[in-house]
Amino acid sequence: MTEDFLSFTRSRGNDLSTPLPYFNFPGLKPGDQWCLCASRWKEAYLQGIAPPVVLEATHKKALEILKFEWLLEHKFSEE
Repeated sequence: MTEDFLSFTRSRGNDLSTPLPYFNFPGLKPGDQWCLCASRWKEAYLQGIAPPVVLEATHKKALEILKFEWLLEHKFSEE
């Protein structure tokens, strides 16, 4: 997660930052890893604020919506 992406998705009606104790959801912060839907990631990509992607954790069906080159551009690296 990045702060830019968290702000973006909040503006789209999906607040991932606010904890929801009822659902045992702690809320996300920059640096956290979280599963995203490909369509929201694409929206963020087209706005220039897509978060990093762990390619090994990305399902191949994401390629039905996303270009592989886009994912490579945002490949997560711990370095």
